[in-house]
Amino acid sequence: QLQASGGGLVQAGGSLRLSCAGSRRNFNMNAWAWFRQAPGKEREVVAAISRNGYNTYYADSVKGRFTISKNNVESTVALQLNSLSSEDTAVYYCASKYVRRMEIVPLSPDEYENWGQGTQVTVSS
Repeated sequence: QLQASGGGLVQAGGSLRLSCAGSRRNFNMNAWAWFRQAPGKEREVVAAISRNGYNTYYADSVKGRFTISKNNVESTVALQLNSLSSEDTAVYYCASKYVRRMEIVPLSPDEYENWGQGTQVTVSS
């Protein structure tokens, strides 16, 4: 079970940092991603990072504003959210997937095996 934290209420233009704690036992064997789901919308990938940390993916809507990173020592994955707008309001989920290859970045929610409980991000305009 992954533990996500860091959501909250922020004004437009503000920043938040989300964190996801994984298992130390298998943390380095996984690719990781952050998804979000707004009311009435499908879950979408926001950012993802490969097992080796060298490859990342960002949705067009968040490029240049969000940054995904992983800390192998602490077994955590973070998502830094900057320049937030009301369109970023959603429940954010972290997810992990065991992968053999170090460089791949899975993007579909159906590929991910482990999920956090979700953390609410609300941006007021």
